[in-house]
Amino acid sequence: MSVVRQVPPSSPSLSADASLPFCLELVMRYQLTPIFCRPWTLNGLSLQLIESHYENNYGGDLRRLNAIAEKLESLDFANTPAYIVNSLKREELIALNSTLLHELYFASLAFGDGRPTEMLARALTSDFGSVDRWRDEFVAMANGLAGGSGWVLLVYVPRDRRLINQYAGDHGQAVAGGIPILALDMYEHAYHIDFGANVKAYVDTFIRNIDWNAVQGRYEDASKLEPPRPLVQKEFADLPGVAVEDVKAMLDEGKPVQFIDARPRHYISRTQDIIEGAVWRDPERVQEWARELSKSDPVIVFCVYGFHVGCSTAAALREAGFDAKYMKGGHSAWKAIGGATKIHT
Repeated sequence: MSVVRQVPPSSPSLSADASLPFCLELVMRYQLTPIFCRPWTLNGLSLQLIESHYENNYGGDLRRLNAIAEKLESLDFANTPAYIVNSLKREELIALNSTLLHELYFASLAFGDGRPTEMLARALTSDFGSVDRWRDEFVAMANGLAGGSGWVLLVYVPRDRRLINQYAGDHGQAVAGGIPILALDMYEHAYHIDFGANVKAYVDTFIRNIDWNAVQGRYEDASKLEPPRPLVQKEFADLPGVAVEDVKAMLDEGKPVQFIDARPRHYISRTQDIIEGAVWRDPERVQEWARELSKSDPVIVFCVYGFHVGCSTAAALREAGFDAKYMKGGHSAWKAIGGATKIHT
């Protein structure tokens, strides 16, 4: 679905020095996307069903989306009651997501053997355990929506560089930052003409008609997207850090580690808890207490949030010859994952 900005017929052509008031006169329009699949080739999904779905449901939502966009364009936001603005924006979200998901749904269908490509089979096995495991979960989620409404989506999450199956009870639910690459419409309009209330038959038929080559193309595009940029402390760019989950796993497994709480004295004096297994040491007196540490076991240092104090302390210990690293996120991250703490005395 493309977005087209149309200049009103009465307006002059847009030039490089166009004024802002003129730019505000532009009206946003959403353009229809031609149906991606070839309806007459699908196995078990009738022309009547696909045509009705595309023309009435997708087309209807696209027309509604354009009507909402036109209404929003006409508003004087400074003088329009907030409930009217919010209502229109809510309806815009529903209509926009509906059109996007319907376009993906039709792009997910093609006549074929129903087997994922080798690339997708490897990806599904990596992220779900096996192709069968992925399919079982996807189908179970769809069958669970029987008699209701919603979507089942296969989504790539750039942050985690993995695929997940996503449940959506309506058009407005989405994984933030996720990129859907396969969509199964579970609203009744998607199957009732052919299957009546037999949702299981519809879901099985959809699975047989998945266009895995197209899904692979979208997967390849999605997997090129970089995850959100991580926190980078330039002054400590070369200092090794350890994720809080990894530190917890080391402690739970009983691995030898010297766990140092280096929160500043002024902070530790007014707090009531300390991480189980950690020993507090004053970060301003590193050279004094460093002599108590062993150079044969690794040292994990943390401060409150994993910034300057913990990093500086770990750096000082490394300069003294210790295998020291800082814990990313510090004491706050430990509490966020539910790590054990005790009263500090």
